[in-house]
Amino acid sequence: ATQRRGKMPPATGGGLAESELRPRRGRCGPQAARAAGRDVAAEAVARSPKRPAWGSRRFEAVGWWALLALVTLLSFATRFHRLDEPPHICWDETHFGKMGSYYINRTFFFDVHPPLGKMLIGLAGYLSGYDGTFLFQKPGDKYEHHSYMGMRGFCAFLGSWLVPFAYLTVLDLSKSLSAALLTAALLTFDTGCLTLSQYILLDPILMFFIMAAMLSMVKYNSCADRPFSAPWWFWLSLTGVSLAGALGVKFVGLFIILQVGLNTIADLWYLFGDLSLSLVTVGKHLTARVLCLIVLPLALYTATFAVHFMVLSKSGPGDGFFSSAFQARLSGNNLHNASIPEHLAYGSVITVKNLRMAIGYLHSHRHLYPEGIGARQQQVTTYLHKDYNNLWIIKKHNTNSDPLDPSFPVEFVRHGDIIRLEHKETSRNLHSHYHEAPMTRKHYQVTGYGINGTGDSNDFWRIEVVNRKFGNRIKVLRSRIRFIHLVTGCVLGSSGKVLPKWGWEQLEVTCTPYLKETLNSIWNVEDHINPKLPNISLDVLQPSFPEILLESHMVMIRGNSGLKPKDNEFTSKPWHWPINYQGLRFSGVNDTDFRVYLLGNPVVWWLNLLSIALYLLSGSIIAVAMQRGARLPAEVAGQVLWALPPLTWRQQGTCTPGEGRLPADGPSFAFTTPHLPLSFAFER
Repeated sequence: ATQRRGKMPPATGGGLAESELRPRRGRCGPQAARAAGRDVAAEAVARSPKRPAWGSRRFEAVGWWALLALVTLLSFATRFHRLDEPPHICWDETHFGKMGSYYINRTFFFDVHPPLGKMLIGLAGYLSGYDGTFLFQKPGDKYEHHSYMGMRGFCAFLGSWLVPFAYLTVLDLSKSLSAALLTAALLTFDTGCLTLSQYILLDPILMFFIMAAMLSMVKYNSCADRPFSAPWWFWLSLTGVSLAGALGVKFVGLFIILQVGLNTIADLWYLFGDLSLSLVTVGKHLTARVLCLIVLPLALYTATFAVHFMVLSKSGPGDGFFSSAFQARLSGNNLHNASIPEHLAYGSVITVKNLRMAIGYLHSHRHLYPEGIGARQQQVTTYLHKDYNNLWIIKKHNTNSDPLDPSFPVEFVRHGDIIRLEHKETSRNLHSHYHEAPMTRKHYQVTGYGINGTGDSNDFWRIEVVNRKFGNRIKVLRSRIRFIHLVTGCVLGSSGKVLPKWGWEQLEVTCTPYLKETLNSIWNVEDHINPKLPNISLDVLQPSFPEILLESHMVMIRGNSGLKPKDNEFTSKPWHWPINYQGLRFSGVNDTDFRVYLLGNPVVWWLNLLSIALYLLSGSIIAVAMQRGARLPAEVAGQVLWALPPLTWRQQGTCTPGEGRLPADGPSFAFTTPHLPLSFAFER
């Protein structure tokens, strides 16, 4: 207790100061070199008053910087070598180069990845003189006079930093110059990493942020003995910035977030167990990590989407993937600056859009289902494009009177009403029955039936607003609605399956007996025409930024889950890549073309696999030996002790977690670990 209150005599010479009672995982700055011993005894020797000469330290610093410069120079030289070849589109440049053009032209598009990587590619192209006019149609198309080197150069620039980042990370973790140089050499001469860094791709940008996050995490760990110092805050904040960058390029960045998260949890757990720290200090550590590793990355990640939506303000090929309310904010879209009635009323002419990505509008045409495909009635499908055959008239189920007659008052459609939907172009009602759907088993067929709006009870549907009470009005664009068939009890939806040529390769509409709410069966009203109602500007119905942000993530998640290989498309198995089983052709179809083939360096990749296997094997052997009470060599024992959770010291020489300090008196000190068959001696 006396020692905990700080009444212990101050340590002298190379002894441990009070702030260093808990073993740290590293040191910051010049202290790192003095903490490179293999065990605690070696560290005590390193702390002796004897210091190297000033000239020797200066020589070591010059050598350190010279090696770092050499590693960086080799990395840049290999990545920028023949960067302009081939002068045509290679592999996924057709996608990410095109998306860079969209940013330059401010044209809205959809992609399954977050926007940061494509935004940076577009910015690099803009700053290097590219005007965004190249079409990026297919691999092999010549760039000709278009400026593409700025975008390739930007990706190569970020990819070149992977080698020095890895060098510094390994050097800080191992304190071994030879290990760091080996790491740099393996990455420098790995053909797979090199190839990915030379083209307009997201991979070098993603790897840059992942490696930057790893290096920053290791650096702020090494500053553990100087918490809340300027270097500690710098590396902690830079870790948060890098995490935002990794996640902002691809969702694969979640893996480095998991790595940093586990490291942070372990670090806080150790701090919580250090009884020399007050709870207030532990709270400060927790607050600092929450601010730098959660709040800061989320703010930056959200900011990238804000810039994304602000820049892409024009209607483009991505409109159809988003809701009608989202489309209303895009200039050039037919909903932009439009004025329509706000609430749905009987007699209105409407279009109904499915909320699932890339499904489209409820559609019908005069063609009938072929013989043998359910009832031979008029086809009902979904169609992605604007068309007059998307128009429907909403009517009451029990009357044929014209609701638009001036003598009738306006009557609004409400949640729970029974309605009919009459196809405007053919005057047939939306209809379902117990015949099986053409493509999806156990779903019912949906057809157009009747003459001039006169049909039967299978034309009746109950309209429901998701998560609303009965009697609520239905809003255009904003209300999420379902159509429940009154006779069969099934729900109108789209399976997303493409119909054969008899269905014009449009998408199948079915009535599903499974009532679970899915986006396939949820719709919203987009176009709305009713001369008896006042129009309002759609600006008041546009979604807020949080709603846009949430919708964009839902669309990206659905897009990722829906990614499937196309017919006859080359695919690989997950186990192919770690063993370098096969590569990927980037460019070149015949012998006359400039051919680029992505394949990892076999020496590097197989050596990597061998190293992992040896690490697991040696770790297992050591664990078994320790469990059986074997005495480990001094070097191995020192490494094991350094990897243990924080330990404290007792005068008697026994090491137990939880309390006590290293005694300051006495010429020597010995202790054993009760949970490991190890013993150590220290001298002051």
